Amino acid sequence: MFERLVHSDWSVDARKRWCASARRAAGHWRVSCPRRVPPLEQFVDELFDGRVLAGFDFPIGLPAAYGARTGFESFREALNAFGSGPWHQFFEVADDPAQISLHRPFYPRRSTTGAKQPHLLAAHGVAALDALHRRCERATAERRAASTLFWTLGGNQVGKAALTGWRGVIRPALARGARLWPFDGTLAALAATGGCVLCETYPGEAYGHVGARFRSGESKRRQADRRAKAEAIIAWTGRHGVIFEAAARAAILDGFGPSNSGEDPFDALIGLLGMIEVVEGRRTPGPEQDDEIRRWEGWILGQQL
Repeated sequence: MFERLVHSDWSVDARKRWCASARRAAGHWRVSCPRRVPPLEQFVDELFDGRVLAGFDFPIGLPAAYGARTGFESFREALNAFGSGPWHQFFEVADDPAQISLHRPFYPRRSTTGAKQPHLLAAHGVAALDALHRRCERATAERRAASTLFWTLGGNQVGKAALTGWRGVIRPALARGARLWPFDGTLAALAATGGCVLCETYPGEAYGHVGARFRSGESKRRQADRRAKAEAIIAWTGRHGVIFEAAARAAILDGFGPSNSGEDPFDALIGLLGMIEVVEGRRTPGPEQDDEIRRWEGWILGQQL
């Protein structure tokens, strides 16, 4: 059983990285107020404080079709090799279409009028963006498709954050003995062995799990709309014996301040509550026995197939 949960709302910009944590005490989860993610070396150190499940709001995995072309057996094996040898440019986002390749799959490095998605599709030999999606990123009845990992332009892009997270947190933590869900086993098996376990999360998925889904016309970037979710969030904690420390409760009731950037600590907290839903057994982790998902693509914790 996990003793501590940590959830991070991630960004390429270190100023926009926030984390929230909860510790199990006397049969309850005690949730602390979100804080900025500390320097990454310190942050990784903190993840090894007991039996910890750490969730990150960035993709952890690769499209299986792309993975099959790399020559590696799994994402875990590939991740260890990226950045060296023939893969030395993997973490360098391509500046122009001619630079996009199997070994340098991300594009574009910056916004220019000439950067087009068809350039990315042609370089990867696919006809549509959906061919570059992992299964957990494809559209469902409840949400539209996520941005593909390799396209690094626009407000919804996730590729640059993933590259930062893989290099700055995931690889260093794995080198110290952390395990990676679902690549290294089921969540139940990993929880039983102790130590640090890493997983992928998505706060947008967790909104509905805790009764805080945003309706049409609402925005998590507005304080009033974040504050309007406080009643449902507090009610959820009451039903499930989750305890907010005073500062965390005050932040929720306030809507995390007037700034648009209040969305970052808000998402850090909501993602944490979604993790509690899973570890307490109220939601299944996901299709963690699927071979393609375990080898290459990974999964968003708590998302149903």
